[in-house]
Amino acid sequence: MVQKSRVPPRLECSENYSRLARDGFAGKGLVAEAVEALRQHNELILNAAGEGIYGVDLDGCATFVNPAAAAMTGHGVEELLGQPMHDVLHHSHSDCSSYPRHECPIYAAFRDGLVRNVGDEVFWRKDGTSFPVEYTSTPIFSHGKLVGAVVVFRDITLRRQTEERLRKALREVQALKERLQAENRDLRRTVRSTRTLHHIVGSSPALQLALDMVARVAGTDSTVLIQGETGTGKELVARAIHQLSARREGPLVKVNCGAIATNLIESELFGHERGAFTGAEKRRTGRFEQAHGGTIFLDEISELPLDAQVKLLRILQEREVEPLGGDKPVPVDVRVVAATNRDLGEQVERGRFRMDLFYRLNIVPLRVPPLRERRSDIPALVEHFLSELEERWQRPLGRVDETGLARLCRHDFPGNVRELQAVLERAALASDSDVLCIPEFAGVPRKAFRAAQRNEPAESLKDVERRHILHALEQTCWRISGNDGAALLLGLHPNTLRYRMKKLGLGRTER
Repeated sequence: MVQKSRVPPRLECSENYSRLARDGFAGKGLVAEAVEALRQHNELILNAAGEGIYGVDLDGCATFVNPAAAAMTGHGVEELLGQPMHDVLHHSHSDCSSYPRHECPIYAAFRDGLVRNVGDEVFWRKDGTSFPVEYTSTPIFSHGKLVGAVVVFRDITLRRQTEERLRKALREVQALKERLQAENRDLRRTVRSTRTLHHIVGSSPALQLALDMVARVAGTDSTVLIQGETGTGKELVARAIHQLSARREGPLVKVNCGAIATNLIESELFGHERGAFTGAEKRRTGRFEQAHGGTIFLDEISELPLDAQVKLLRILQEREVEPLGGDKPVPVDVRVVAATNRDLGEQVERGRFRMDLFYRLNIVPLRVPPLRERRSDIPALVEHFLSELEERWQRPLGRVDETGLARLCRHDFPGNVRELQAVLERAALASDSDVLCIPEFAGVPRKAFRAAQRNEPAESLKDVERRHILHALEQTCWRISGNDGAALLLGLHPNTLRYRMKKLGLGRTER
């Protein structure tokens, strides 16, 4: 970079050294001695200077060179006197490309009389190596006429090395800062993940595999299909996916596809316009519109009717819904998390579920393991559920002893975590001592267990569920809701229990 400035007046030379000397010492008759003394004085100053200094005439040839300039360039002083200094020291750029004389700032000073300050060029040594320099080229005038220039330069290698070390240090600091920021983000994500997942109790390998998948897919917008038996905690997993995602500030809308009447399911999911059908007195916003900007959790997705499956497929493809009775699609920004306790592949083969929808939902399959595959989590779950009961009932409860815990750990729990919760609540209600009584296979459908022991064909899940609900109803004298109702005992919402009873054909005549 070249900086220009006008030559300072103080560098204007007098006629010659003799005139200077005569004006100062004529009265003493010491003209010759004065001239020599002044020459020696100036030479001493030049020789003592740490910067390289050389003068050039209008042809660019050296008229004087101080020892520092010669030492830095590897030449002797006598070698440089009378030499064209540009050709000796300044003939090439740092990349060895030619530096024409007419482009040289020193020669440019001969044309316009301006001082040049240059800080990004190199001078060449006698041995062919170069070194970075900064220099100032100052024109010299005599009686207003340009007679040459003086160049003062310094080797800035050390400064460049220091600057490079500083730049390297700054780059390292920046890289460290970015790494720390990334680690901080990961730590915050881990803390948030830990806080979100703490409701899912357990540390078994099977459960950790599922939770690792939750943490991995939560940060994406991919559709997730959660598969698992009844009572394994699929809704907790869906909630964790939402809370760990970028949509956590948006709504989480939950829909139980198996608990909505068939003739209302499209209106419930997609909404309807006023007058779309009898009784539609005003526009209704569907669940997908309610979930805009957030997540919709479609539980029991296998129960969705085929005609509603077609509309759901369109939503997944087009990201828009069309309310019943409407003629204009409504754009929606929704992440879909679906759950089922059935084998959707088998449902596809039976013609009960659309194959194209299955593949749209099954982008990220996530399996929640049943409790029998994570028996090591049962002690922690027992402690967790009893603590919840104490907080809810506001009174201390007993604990399960080793014998009761062993019985629980031996059981297969077809109802999974939900069944364990019901068993513990029932034991807490029936116990007045410090030790909760856990009978052998308490609340267990024994027929399925005995059949498995004798290698007999196991009952279907529907039969097991039917008998399990029937057992709870008989225990509660067919009371469905309330503190002593079967819904609370089974860990179900009363409406969900009523729906399941209707679906399974359970009535008061059952015995």
